[in-house]
Amino acid sequence: MTPSAKRDWLVPVGLLMLSAIPVIAGASRAAQLAGGATVTPDNARFFASPAPVLVHIVGVTLYSLLGAFQFHRGFRGRRPGWHRVAGRLLAVCGLASALSGLWMTLFYARPPGDGELLTGFRLVFGAAMAGCIVLGVAAIRRRDVARHRAWMARGYAIGMGAGTQVLTQLPVMLLIGQPSEFVRAMLMLAGWVINVVVVEWVLRRRTARPARTRRTGEHADVLAGR
Repeated sequence: MTPSAKRDWLVPVGLLMLSAIPVIAGASRAAQLAGGATVTPDNARFFASPAPVLVHIVGVTLYSLLGAFQFHRGFRGRRPGWHRVAGRLLAVCGLASALSGLWMTLFYARPPGDGELLTGFRLVFGAAMAGCIVLGVAAIRRRDVARHRAWMARGYAIGMGAGTQVLTQLPVMLLIGQPSEFVRAMLMLAGWVINVVVVEWVLRRRTARPARTRRTGEHADVLAGR
């Protein structure tokens, strides 16, 4: 494998690692529901209405794992058919994940440690994720590839917030134990914000790169007297 090919795998592998904990947690929850685990105050809402959480688990799992490969340039370039088929599935899974998350936030009993502030954050980012996916699909239907990639990347970044939230919460829990409702809400917010900031930084770099290339070419033309 060439150095360039290895670099192309850095982002997909990193995203797969980031999604590992939420995917494992979702699989564990699904196994509990299928295996008839003991009902506790923490999981009673899932047993009372299992369909939304199962839709959410399947949607998130496919969206996070399959979506990671959409960031590999080789898959997009050498396998355009795969990219289109996977993209359609990702749009469905992403919307299923976002909408089921909104449903659970609105209609499930609020779990311990989740206050009104965190509920508001969940509603805002769940709606934003769904909106990004809809805008991404609308853009590609107009053949606007640049905006399609940007909106889909934003939606994926929000969806991957669950992975980053593990990283924002774990050090605090190890140091001080279970955080308060306010601190937990801010740590969850930090996970979403970090992902959004990173994807916007990457998108701005990609937008600025062609402009720099054009300016360099124009400058070379001037020096050459063309």
